[in-house]
Amino acid sequence: MVAPTDLIIFDMDGVLVDVQESYRAAICTTVEHFTGKQITRNLIQDYKHQGGYNNDWLLSQKMAADLGTNVEYATVVDYFQKVFFGPTPEEGLMWRERWIANPGSLERLHQKYRFSIFTGRTKEEAQMTLDRFAIGLKFQPLIGADEVKVGKPAPEGLELIQTLIPDVEYFYIGDTVDDARSASAAGLPFIGISHPDGLQAELTTKLLWDEGAIAVLDDINQLETFLCK
Repeated sequence: MVAPTDLIIFDMDGVLVDVQESYRAAICTTVEHFTGKQITRNLIQDYKHQGGYNNDWLLSQKMAADLGTNVEYATVVDYFQKVFFGPTPEEGLMWRERWIANPGSLERLHQKYRFSIFTGRTKEEAQMTLDRFAIGLKFQPLIGADEVKVGKPAPEGLELIQTLIPDVEYFYIGDTVDDARSASAAGLPFIGISHPDGLQAELTTKLLWDEGAIAVLDDINQLETFLCK
């Protein structure tokens, strides 16, 4: 049995929350708005697998540029956020998100581990989602992309968490090569998530193993069994 002071650090998108119909849909909508061209979710995954595109605003700008349309970053962010939040909450893509963990799964794990989050979302957006889905779970500290100078795959967020909560055993849970590279740069063991029914699942699994994962799980619901066996 591990000590209850040990810390699990979660990525959010694709790990705790299914974002296919929120962030991924917002990328598609944003790119089409500026270029007039439709892109596929598979193409988005191709970029994600390259690494360096953890920031979905930057990815939307890059994909538009690769399709021949250069757009100012701030303009991309402004449109993306309008699509994501919507003119009313019910119309925003954010409200299409689904919490992945089964009832009780994280609650049981939380009795043995402390929880933290390092996410590519802003802290405000991450907290909004936790307030919606994870009442009763304490993720502390919660580090968003707006709290670091350099986002993933840089390790700054993970290093900040280590500074705030020192001298415990850490695990970082993520689903992209940027998550794995961030963990490696911070010297933390990495557990990958590769949903079997996700896009390019077989390639995702291979890439996460190649990046040094100590395990690759089908989803967050397998974490309890893996850590507590």
